This record gives sequence, C-alpha cells and structure tokens, in this order.
Amino acid sequence: MPKEITAQELDTEHFINEKVEEIRDTVGEGWAINALSGGVDSSTVTLLGHRALGERLKTVFIDNGLMRAGEAGQVTSLFQALGVKVEVVDAYTEFFAALKGVRDPEAKREAITQTFYRHVFGRLIRESGAKYLLQGTILTDVDETVAGIKRQHNVFEQLGIDPQEAFGYRILEPLIQLRKDGVRKLGEALGLPGELFRRIPFPGPALAARVIGEATPERIETVRQATQVVERLLADYDAFQYLAILHEDRVTGIRDGQRDFGQQIEVRCWNSVDARTATPTRLPFEILEQLGQEIVSTVPGVVSVTYNIAPKPPSTIEAV
Repeated sequence: MPKEITAQELDTEHFINEKVEEIRDTVGEGWAINALSGGVDSSTVTLLGHRALGERLKTVFIDNGLMRAGEAGQVTSLFQALGVKVEVVDAYTEFFAALKGVRDPEAKREAITQTFYRHVFGRLIRESGAKYLLQGTILTDVDETVAGIKRQHNVFEQLGIDPQEAFGYRILEPLIQLRKDGVRKLGEALGLPGELFRRIPFPGPALAARVIGEATPERIETVRQATQVVERLLADYDAFQYLAILHEDRVTGIRDGQRDFGQQIEVRCWNSVDARTATPTRLPFEILEQLGQEIVSTVPGVVSVTYNIAPKPPSTIEAV
C-alpha cells in the first residue's frame, strides 16, 4: 500500500516539485495523455501534469453519456480559462453497448473499466503516440478496492494487474498517497478555482454508479434530471457530497386519481472529511419536502423520493 500523506502533513510546494520531477523523468521526451472528468481528483492531476509536461500532455474529456447535464461544456470552458486545451471524445455508443443487459454492480464497473481503458483509451493512446496515462487515483480508491468493498475503476496494480500488459501503456498516479482533503489542498495550491477544488466528489463510473440495475440511456437520463434538482437545492448546505440514486424496484403511486406504477429516487447527503467514514447531513425537513415535491413533479416517471439516514459504515457514500 502507498504511504499516506495526510492533509495536515502535506507540504504542497514540496509535493508539487517532487511529482513534477517524477512525471518529467518518467515520460522523458515523450507524450502522456489524461482524462479530465471535472472532478477534484482529475482536475488536480490535470494541472499537475500540465505543469510537468506542458503541451506534451494531451487532455481529453470522455463524453460517455453517463455524465451530469452540461458537464462537457462546463469543464472544457473552465480549463480553457486556465490555459488547458481539452478535446471532447464522443464515446456514448461504446459505453452503452458495454452496459447493455448488465445489472450486477461489479459487472457494471468492470464493463466501464474495460471500455474506458482497453477500448477508448487504447485507441487514443495509439492515435496520439503517448505511452503513459496520467490519472488521479487517490488512496481511498485503493483502500476500498483492496478491502473488497467496491472495485474502483482506476485501481489495477494493487490487484496484480499490469496496465502495460493488459492495455499497452503505463499508468502514472501522482496523487495516490493523498485522500480527498489533501487533494483539495493541492488543487488550491496549483491554482484551481474554488468551484473546481471544492466540487463535491463524483464517481468514476459516473451516473452508472447511481442507477441500481441496468444503466440504460433512459434510466441514466432519469437520474441525471434528479441529480440537477438535488445539486441545485443542496448546494448551500456545506455537505461533503450529495446525490440522487435511481432504484430498480417500481413502487405504487397515484397521479390524477389513477394508479401510477412508477420509479423511486433516493437522495443521499453526507458530512465527511475524507470519505472513509460519513454521517447523513441533518437537513431541515422543509428542504426534504422541497426535494421530494420538485423531483416527483419534474422528473418523468418518479412517484417516490426517500432520504438515506444510515451512516458509513455500514452504508457507503455511493449506492453501487
């Protein structure tokens, strides 16, 4: 396991200088590539990589059909303002083909992992001539994967998987000694604006991690619309993370005096420091009512909204 550097111990200037030198030494005169999702980890590693390699780091946003509404445009414009060019890669068809008929949570994660690393990135690596993939794996990703809690899509070597052998390129993970609070501190030191380094966490499998059962385009769109409501209404509550989850079972509802056998959204909102443990945020009942009313009235097919009140552990922050 990597040796942890806590946020309190982290000397950002020393860490940045050390990792910049390591990345330059490893990549040499060649090229590297990285995927930017707009989350804290990927945003931080993107700026770190560009400080080390400049234009020899090709940054892409994988538009997999699983992201939040407007994510591609928002992320690319934010990084353009930081002087980082981001290429948007359309991979919608490939990801939904890989997810078709897949219901088991770990099988979904594996389908996304293989599509991302073997197919999409394998192609991009060949086309760009890069030999290295730079990514923002953090220590909590490794902990949860090694412990068997859930396989994080970006963890390989700790499971005995050699990315060079499996995919044809090496993976560099300069943030792997940090947890989320340390990454936020590093992102701020690198010059990320607050709207990026303070962003709530977002899972690597994106909204597929928030659909229980098969992640079809229609079900992803349902949770995407519910996510917009949740993120807008809970933005001012200073929580670590908040999200909407689409359940698999349908429940009986009533609409216009008639039975409406519809869908159920679960809302989760967490207080945490580093995601290892978390407690549900004690939201005012008025905001819970507003969440429920707005989701059932604006998201087609939803007739029930619940709020999670179980801590982590035994719950986890994400449902899938």
